[in-house]
Amino acid sequence: MNYSYWEYKQWLSNIDFTIVGSGIVGLSAAYFLKEKFPNSKVLILEKGMLPQGASTKNAGFACFGSASEVLSDLKSHTEEEVVTLVEQRFKGVNLLCSIVGKKQIDLQINGGHELFLDTQEELYQNSLEQLAYINSLLKPVFKQSPFLETPNHFGFQNIANNYISHKFEGQLDTGKLMHALLKKVVSKGVILLSNSKVNGFTQLQNKVEVTTTKFKFSTSKLFVTTNGFASQLINENVVPARAQVLITKPINNLKIKGTFHLDQGYYYFRNIDNRILLGGGRNLDFKTEETTNFGHTELIQKELERLLAEVILPDIAVEIEHRWSGIMGVGAQKKPIIKQLSNNVYCGVRMGGMGVAIGSTVGKNLAEMV
Repeated sequence: MNYSYWEYKQWLSNIDFTIVGSGIVGLSAAYFLKEKFPNSKVLILEKGMLPQGASTKNAGFACFGSASEVLSDLKSHTEEEVVTLVEQRFKGVNLLCSIVGKKQIDLQINGGHELFLDTQEELYQNSLEQLAYINSLLKPVFKQSPFLETPNHFGFQNIANNYISHKFEGQLDTGKLMHALLKKVVSKGVILLSNSKVNGFTQLQNKVEVTTTKFKFSTSKLFVTTNGFASQLINENVVPARAQVLITKPINNLKIKGTFHLDQGYYYFRNIDNRILLGGGRNLDFKTEETTNFGHTELIQKELERLLAEVILPDIAVEIEHRWSGIMGVGAQKKPIIKQLSNNVYCGVRMGGMGVAIGSTVGKNLAEMV
């Protein structure tokens, strides 16, 4: 490509740390690398104009796992592993707030509520019966019992009479979060190059040669933080998982406030700017949603609209204003993959749909590995 001496010298030479991906993990890794090595040259490469995975496309939930989700996780994880996962999420949100500030990201602790459809009576009763057990399990994390039963204050229909609520869960503004985090990182002197897709890399003796669609350069250390797109660069157990989302037009006198979960976390909705944001449904067609292609399907969008009309806002006529999707990274285990792949290559991937909660911690852990 036609780059000048000045361009190459300023942006693409003598690079200490290169980070692939400008999502929460990538920006956090850059932040903590500059904290640890203030005189280092840190470069972030982002393949899109904006972060292309889920960091600017998520629902903005500061969540730690609903009651039925925790019980489901206990079937495939040990008690210790589940407690550790929840603790990482809780500490991760607090770490994120310490970096950017609660006000800057409009963090509101309005509670997280799990709804159970009329057709899920067995799941509802089982969750209620084991509420004392999971409260005792997670009380050391929150210093209080996190879960409690609360009545259906918001008039949802076709659900059980009560929710199972998590009193410490909250919501934030995803756009404000990423803007604030980016400002913090840039203020430390980190270089960010958008529209720079990494095609591959080669580990050399004491450096890494990186090839993008537009240029080639060398870096002392390379960090892969592309989460759902990780399999395009590294051989780790990360499966892409598309999350489809819609948002309504503003609704007059909207009373709903908080974050809400349905069907073991596969559906989720919240209030934002007098609107309802609703997403999920990949459990309707797991195979189709294991994709790195953005977009939406009629099957899932119709189900989201049905839930909106029959459960969430049954007596209110609403219009859908916008639809989008994000790409998460999941696997058989919910524990993120944070590891050194070779002498000078590291990865922090597989957020399991909890990038808001654990992304900053994963980024910090990556920085500490150097």
